[in-house]
Amino acid sequence: MKRTRRYALWLGLLALPAFAQNVDRAAPPAEPPAVTDAAPEAVPATVVVEGRRPGPGVWKVSKGTHVMWVFGTYAPLPQKMEWDASRVERLVARSQEVLMPPVAKAHIGFFRGLTALPSLIGIKRNPDDAVLHDVVPSDVYAHWTVLKAKYIGNDDGVEHYRPVFAGEELLLAGLKQSGLSYGGEVLGTIEDIAKKNKVKLSDSGYDVMLDDPRKLVRDFKNSQVDDLVCFTKTLDSLDIDLETMRVRANAWANGDIGEIRGLNFAERQDACLDAILNSSIAKDAAALRQMRERLRTAWLKAAEKALASNASTFAVLEIQDIVGPTSYLSGLQARGYAVESPR
Repeated sequence: MKRTRRYALWLGLLALPAFAQNVDRAAPPAEPPAVTDAAPEAVPATVVVEGRRPGPGVWKVSKGTHVMWVFGTYAPLPQKMEWDASRVERLVARSQEVLMPPVAKAHIGFFRGLTALPSLIGIKRNPDDAVLHDVVPSDVYAHWTVLKAKYIGNDDGVEHYRPVFAGEELLLAGLKQSGLSYGGEVLGTIEDIAKKNKVKLSDSGYDVMLDDPRKLVRDFKNSQVDDLVCFTKTLDSLDIDLETMRVRANAWANGDIGEIRGLNFAERQDACLDAILNSSIAKDAAALRQMRERLRTAWLKAAEKALASNASTFAVLEIQDIVGPTSYLSGLQARGYAVESPR
């Protein structure tokens, strides 16, 4: 069964002890609860595209006769879109290597991983059986109540979740109603193309060594995390930014580079990742410190190695790591590589 990458990096971080021993792609998120009849669907202001779509063009990085083609992924995307991968298939087929997006992978050993599994039970819940009403301000909770009724319905189990996890459930339900999905079909298709053409697939991240994964999970379950900013931004995303999400999804599907360059992709995701990376648990785990910087450094090292070794390399990055303020490609440009953007 094909497994897909979770784009919410912070959520994957929490699952490291159980799900990332030697694998960097987790199962797709469960379907959100059905919305009750009392919560009518919102009518989207922008209709998300359907049918066969090309996606964005590729960036070209080169030095001398060696070239690397860089493709940017994005989520969420239109549920009913079919990505036309023919252009990517041609580039992958004539490459010697495909660099996958950088991830931090935990290697804790098979038997140690099994012993960590039971400790994950209840990891989404607030400490001391608290409910959302107890841990977020009253005005934020009132906002949550309105959106929960609209997108989730009468599922009270989510009220026991930590804000960061409750917000994730709400976001997935809201995206579904808006014709969007967080699935990783695009990345899965690229992997299938590489395997079909017998092109080497390579990791580009770094390994996280966890001395005591059960203690890490136990400490997380027993401590508070400052995830109010993440939770609030998630509510705002559904209340205000669903229209922007649809615009972004359409821009990616149609390959509109000009539109893509003008969009801020990562504000909510960064706030949620910060909630975990700035927690006392992450600060006590040396392997989790400076994750963003370490991932960028690891990718640049892997990219330079591939460029030196191969006449042609195909690389996959999240789109915000290509056009965002900390663009990985600007790092290569600073090191003397020529970088050309698609038109």
